[in-house]
Amino acid sequence: MLAYIGRRMVFALATILVVSAVVFMIFAILPFDPAALTCGQRCNEQIIEANRIRLGLDKPLYEQYFLFISGIFLGRTYGAGSAAFSCPAPSFGYSFNENACVTDMITEALPITINLAVGALTLWLTVGIGLGIVAAKFKNRWPDTGSSVFVLLGTSLPTFVTGLALLIWVTIKWKIVPLSLTGYTSLIDNPFKYFQYFILPWITLAIAYAALYTRFTRAALLETLGEDYIRTARAKGVGEQKVFFKHTLRAVLAPLITMASLDFAGLIGGAIITETIFNLPGLGRLTLRSVYEFDLSVVLATTILAATVVIVMNLIVDMLYAVLDPRVRLT
Repeated sequence: MLAYIGRRMVFALATILVVSAVVFMIFAILPFDPAALTCGQRCNEQIIEANRIRLGLDKPLYEQYFLFISGIFLGRTYGAGSAAFSCPAPSFGYSFNENACVTDMITEALPITINLAVGALTLWLTVGIGLGIVAAKFKNRWPDTGSSVFVLLGTSLPTFVTGLALLIWVTIKWKIVPLSLTGYTSLIDNPFKYFQYFILPWITLAIAYAALYTRFTRAALLETLGEDYIRTARAKGVGEQKVFFKHTLRAVLAPLITMASLDFAGLIGGAIITETIFNLPGLGRLTLRSVYEFDLSVVLATTILAATVVIVMNLIVDMLYAVLDPRVRLT
């Protein structure tokens, strides 16, 4: 088990390093000059060249990448002399548009995105798997029909339609959630305001994802119930509840874990539409704003962070697979 986990961790670290190098290379060859983009209105060749030196863009590409990676672990200093300034580790660069270290900007936005993703994940797993189980147990009966209607609506409605509908009806018409609710409040500081802040974004994302999970859970359960080993367990006199929850549902968990981990990683990268509709200053809105402003250092950092989250979630899935299915450890 430890050897399996060790191999997966080494592979994950190597993948993160390769991905960071590729992403850094892509941003380095873009037809934009970061030194000119940070120049401001009163711009000339001298200022651009000074910015290029301050950003370290005058160095070879491999040295720029080394400085970027070392900055993550050791921090990084920009400029020299009295004009020098530093971003402490972990440093993902400096945004001259916002006059702030990129890490500080990500640290401010990331908790909102994490809370949004965790709450939505919990909600859509509960609803999606629950409805899928009910639909499979009551196949071709009214609960199955009702879940099919939910799946049809959930997969048909885009998140911006669902989000705007919730915003108009729940906030503006019914006034259940205040429209003027601004500023992130943690669950510990004020649980009531915390749930007011996130409940509509959670529901918006959960409706779309829960529909997919309902359909997948139902199909996977019905397929597994037709397997030979399930029929053998029934023939041996194993109770129906035990057959369903211990043998059938456990077999369905593995693909569900894969789906959930990748969907969660995608949300950590930024639920841009949902964050925009509900004015959540999360990672998605930060990335979108940085793209509009050509703030390449922020876009580079958020891109690498999103890729790293996907790789880490895949590592976690590999470990969970090893727990659920011991045969995986031999690969």
